[in-house]
Amino acid sequence: MITRRSVTGILLFLNNTPVKWMSKRQKTVETSTYGSELVAAKQATEMIMEYRYALHMMGVYLDGPALLLGDNNIVVMNCSMSKSLLKKKHNACSYHRVREAIAAGIVKFTHIPSESNYADIITKRLNHVTFHRLAKELIFRVPKHQKL
Repeated sequence: MITRRSVTGILLFLNNTPVKWMSKRQKTVETSTYGSELVAAKQATEMIMEYRYALHMMGVYLDGPALLLGDNNIVVMNCSMSKSLLKKKHNACSYHRVREAIAAGIVKFTHIPSESNYADIITKRLNHVTFHRLAKELIFRVPKHQKL
């Protein structure tokens, strides 16, 4: 409330396992949620590109694009379209960085409902029911091929 800056939360999964997380206050004060979500999407895209490059250098075969999940549907839709009009320069830079990764087939940007967004655990205060549900799903993950 004091600085009015948004907090970016990113969880990076590799083979359905969390391998890196980041929770950081953004350097800029955004006038809209759209701008702060766009900055977070750019940071997540750069983190994905860093890990993909490291895996490639180790000889790991990567099958298809990485999945980038965002809980702001407008940001996801705008980045998925090939043309968007943005007035702020830093928003335009973030948009184009994410858009380049999508066009290159590095990232597929998809919407996730806020109720299912694990990154909310590290970015905001949640009621205890929501926090425990998300934390339990995250900590006690069952691989997709082993349904209990």
